Amino acid sequence: MSENQKEKEVNEECTHDCSSCSANCASREGGVTVQMHESLNDYSRVRKVIGVVSGKGGVGKSMVTSLMTVMFARNGYKTAILDADITGPSIPKAFGLNQRAMGSEKGIHPVTTEGGTQVMSINLLLENAEDPVVWRGPILAGTVKQFWSDVVWGDIDFMFVDMPPGTGDVPLTVFQSLPLDGIIVVTSPQDLVSMIVGKAVKMAQMMNVPILGIVENMSYYECPDCGKKHYIFGESKLEAVAKEYGIDIIAQLPIDPACAKACDEGKIESIISEPAKAAAQKLETLIH
Repeated sequence: MSENQKEKEVNEECTHDCSSCSANCASREGGVTVQMHESLNDYSRVRKVIGVVSGKGGVGKSMVTSLMTVMFARNGYKTAILDADITGPSIPKAFGLNQRAMGSEKGIHPVTTEGGTQVMSINLLLENAEDPVVWRGPILAGTVKQFWSDVVWGDIDFMFVDMPPGTGDVPLTVFQSLPLDGIIVVTSPQDLVSMIVGKAVKMAQMMNVPILGIVENMSYYECPDCGKKHYIFGESKLEAVAKEYGIDIIAQLPIDPACAKACDEGKIESIISEPAKAAAQKLETLIH
């Protein structure tokens, strides 16, 4: 069989899911999967899409997603959060969202926060927010695609996508299916930081997605009495890591009990944080 016949046969059988296919066809360039973006809902317009990723869990990725969204909204932008962390959704909790998302002939309508941010999360569709999502990878990936294509987002300036940690099915789906304008890598000041950041950075490079910069969360604790900074998790290695991978430092965010309390109470939009404000300003310059 000729090469053209083989390629024709592959094309006829193609499911357009390169993540589960080893065929060397025109949908790949140099062994790297080409993004095949899902169509956005007909009643939506999203200008910028920013992914928030981490190489491991527990670094405060959802906190950073929430803070950046709040700060951008305060600057007058129309904002949205697509919660792609299907098995560990925490965005609705941070914003105090308890109602369920509704649907119409146009599609699924996101829930609007008090500050005007549009949010879609699996917890807004479940009967009970405490119910576990025990789904396999393909279903999780399909749900993320539907959050993009079936949700009536409306007119959005900046959408933040809160991804699950690691480099599994869902992050791969987001990289392939959504038109990301760039990603933020969230980490913490621990010895594993270089390896953790490296995994996220290399995945983004493989998928040809721009890396906007890195945010170090829980970088230090500032004493409210004397103002001295205490490095609870050890001295930061962020500058060395950023230099190693050639990426910008967006911010080093402190441990902030007030911010954690606001998240627990569903009042993240009430938080006043100068470090988060500065981080949003830096991110805004990087994304334009």
